Amino acid sequence: MPEITVGELAKLLDGQLDGDADGLIDSVASIDQAGPFAATFAQDSHVLCVHKELNAGAVIGPMDSPRLSCPVIRVRQPRLAWNQVLKFFAPAVSLPQGIDPNSWVSPEAKLAPDVRIGPFVVVSPGAQIGAGTVLYPGTYIGQRARVGENCLLYPNVVVREDVEIADRVIIGPGTVVGSDGFGFVTSGGKHWKVPQIGKVIIEDDVEVGANVTVDRPMMGATIIHRGTKTDNLVQIAHNVEIGEDCLLVALVGIAGSTTLGNNVTMAGQSGAAGHQTIGAGSVVMARGLVVGDLPAGSQVSGAPARPHNVELRARAASLHLPQELKKLKQLEKRVAQLEAALDEVK
Repeated sequence: MPEITVGELAKLLDGQLDGDADGLIDSVASIDQAGPFAATFAQDSHVLCVHKELNAGAVIGPMDSPRLSCPVIRVRQPRLAWNQVLKFFAPAVSLPQGIDPNSWVSPEAKLAPDVRIGPFVVVSPGAQIGAGTVLYPGTYIGQRARVGENCLLYPNVVVREDVEIADRVIIGPGTVVGSDGFGFVTSGGKHWKVPQIGKVIIEDDVEVGANVTVDRPMMGATIIHRGTKTDNLVQIAHNVEIGEDCLLVALVGIAGSTTLGNNVTMAGQSGAAGHQTIGAGSVVMARGLVVGDLPAGSQVSGAPARPHNVELRARAASLHLPQELKKLKQLEKRVAQLEAALDEVK
């Protein structure tokens, strides 16, 4: 593991140090487990007011952090600064530079000289791999596929033919990019496969989680724009276009020809029916199902999805249904009694 002094860490984070600058940091830990050589962090000062007696090597906290029993590095954005700390201590790529002899690279493929290719990788004819890219064991790169610079493809990733992946893209284990879209023609009670000959385009700085599927279309392209991040087990169907800096949480499913604007968030197990448009900055809550176009800035939940505040009121009202049903039955009984009494009077 790398090592850094508290003073050097403060400079790295452009923070204000309160405490001894000479202490050595060689690891990271949670605030309740950090020892004398570990860095930790707190998002707000209230946490530090509770944990004033710490044995940590250094604490990264907000600008209003109190004085502690250990060094404090005050920063404007603690979580962003903590990301820098984690990157510093993250283990380096374990693959050596070059091509493992147990891999097969077509002589018709084009590889930058400093790629790292692990064992049992296949790089097909016409494929291109950019500088600094790492392909972990078991990865398959299809014909004419292009993978840009400084990408990281974890074990058993499949990048099928004609897929275009830009720079600094991370793809998790078991993910398939460019699998066939779900296209069939039904005739005479049988389903006939429609060739899917479109492509998938993934732009810069996208991160795709583990066991994700990104389908190619019959024609045109499925596109994931710059900076979008997906969790694991996400399904992105044919002709879907996902805007910049979107977040797709685990088990999201997006049906064909749906468009997401920039900065859309889809929470866990949410989905969108086909041919929908979800406006920029919208949030689809967990298990929400979008079945109609959403304007920019929408916040929806439920199935079918509707404005979140409406859904919450409906859920709250549903809790009273058994009681209200009981009242209704009592009223029905009372009305029947009154009607019977009225008939006797007549």
